[in-house]
Amino acid sequence: MKVKKMEAGLYCLGCKEEVNHEVTYINDDIKSISCLQCGRTKELKLDLKKEFYKEIYERISTKPTRITKEYKEDLSHLLLSLPVRAIRKPYQLLKDVNSSRKVMQTYKSKKKIK
Repeated sequence: MKVKKMEAGLYCLGCKEEVNHEVTYINDDIKSISCLQCGRTKELKLDLKKEFYKEIYERISTKPTRITKEYKEDLSHLLLSLPVRAIRKPYQLLKDVNSSRKVMQTYKSKKKIK
């Protein structure tokens, strides 16, 4: 999962004027919008597990198409790069899972205690 932050000029209900806000995205979905002047924050509900599974599904389901495209473009390059890919892939997968886990821990919704 990728976290991106950007600034945007938006109308703030607390400040009653257009000021800069920080918009936080997880993948392509907005997670929160914070006013940089008064600090007012709007958190949006986002199912992080669903986002994670969607990302994994997308990577797995498009792999055959990507391999076929590489095969058609340059077979010799594909055959030469396969051993290196086979060695690097488990490490890359572990790195991706760990970064997604950190994002989930950082942005997980807090359960309300009654």
